[in-house]
Amino acid sequence: MSERELIQQRLEKIQKLREQGVEPYAYQYARTHRAIQVLDQFASLTGEQMSGEIVSLAGRLQPMRAHGKTIFSHVQDDSGRVQLYFRRDGLGPERFELLKHYIDMGDFLGVKGPVFRTHAGELTVRVDEFTLLTKAVRPMPEKWHGIKDVEVRYRQRYLDLLSNERTRWIFLQRSRIVKEIRAYFDGLGFLEVETPMMHPLAGGAAARPFITHHNALDRDLFLRIAPELYLKRLLVGGFEKVYEINRNFRNEGISTMHNPEFTMLEAYQAYVDGAAMMELTENLFAHLAKIIHGSTEIVYQGQKLQLAAPWRRITMQGAMQEAVGEDAWNQTPERLRALCREHKISASEKMGKAELFDLLFKYLVEPKLIQPTFLVDFPIEISPLAKCKPGAPHLADRFEPYIVGHEFANGFSELSDPVDQYQRFEGQMQQREAGDEEAHVADLDYVRALEYGLPPAGGLGVGIDRLVMLLTDSPSIREVILFPQMRQIHIPSDDDETSEETPEDESANPV
Repeated sequence: MSERELIQQRLEKIQKLREQGVEPYAYQYARTHRAIQVLDQFASLTGEQMSGEIVSLAGRLQPMRAHGKTIFSHVQDDSGRVQLYFRRDGLGPERFELLKHYIDMGDFLGVKGPVFRTHAGELTVRVDEFTLLTKAVRPMPEKWHGIKDVEVRYRQRYLDLLSNERTRWIFLQRSRIVKEIRAYFDGLGFLEVETPMMHPLAGGAAARPFITHHNALDRDLFLRIAPELYLKRLLVGGFEKVYEINRNFRNEGISTMHNPEFTMLEAYQAYVDGAAMMELTENLFAHLAKIIHGSTEIVYQGQKLQLAAPWRRITMQGAMQEAVGEDAWNQTPERLRALCREHKISASEKMGKAELFDLLFKYLVEPKLIQPTFLVDFPIEISPLAKCKPGAPHLADRFEPYIVGHEFANGFSELSDPVDQYQRFEGQMQQREAGDEEAHVADLDYVRALEYGLPPAGGLGVGIDRLVMLLTDSPSIREVILFPQMRQIHIPSDDDETSEETPEDESANPV
């Protein structure tokens, strides 16, 4: 049958069930056990024993295998699955026929009965009673063998979770990682806080924002590109250690490493500098590796990585000079543009010196940074919120950790001089006027806050999605975001009469 015919068949079953007084969509069901509890509690049962205790389970029904007057199946909940054994003489002819003809794989069922072990050695519930909890209208994907089409997996994540155990594992690990990050920072005495997601100014990072409009105030607001300036205001206000696990939004491209909506950890600590935040970063990564893998040595896409501290440190300009054979930062924009051409890197004519340098670095240096490496000593021109390196006013006391060719965090000694910060903002605004849409905006209230005094402080931002990718050996950011942003296309099915593009909301018409 086609999917459309199967759906129609199930809709007819729903109608017939209601005619027989069976409601296909229950309100609740009282469970005594989850699947894992049954497997643990009755693990000692032998093949000749039947538990005296009656258990009650609920979950999604997996394929049924009929053998005359008996039916075997499994029920799956979020902890695992347990085999079910239905008997005609136990249920009665009427209930057995209802099960056989009106219940399908994918339906949610509540079951009651004792537990025993089959001759094959599998713990099984002998079902003496069952209750239909939810009738699934659409058939389950590929008979539970797993969805391979990544377009379907990402666009219909519920099917991916139903059919792919690895996907379920990834998101269980993601939850565990976030929980461990919280515990780690809480253990260090940090205070978890929440800052606004709608900003009057898009500040705190070099990125293009999403714009929304507040009707009551009749003003445009910006979805948060970074919480940095708000978190540092809290240090001005007297808090000394703060962190936030936050959602950020940047109006940029989509790739295996970028999603317009993403999760960040940002942390700020008074009376320490960027070096202390580097140490915090490498210790955090090593700690999480031990929690998830039991070791600081992990494998990512076939590459063995050692996350134990200390990590290697190299200067940005030194790494760049090694890659191009000259001191690229002290070259003119024209020379940097020529270097881009020499290395077949596409560069816009509107790009300034900092953007060109960053572009060359992205293509020529980043891919070579495989083992955990701190990149330090950034040009001050591309670090408008960081303190200068002591004794080197042309450099920022800033770091970025790179692993397997990708940036995973950013941190620095926080700029606390309000006059210097105001001048940096002015420079950034000049870049915006020259066409750089990602240059920082001037947040004068933040400057005002600095005038009241920001203590010496170090800051850190870690990309949670990329961190989860690393710790779960996932090649794409879409693998670790439950509902990633996708381009609008139509996914044809075997019932489609055309493959023309249609609006996304029409490609999933309700039955």
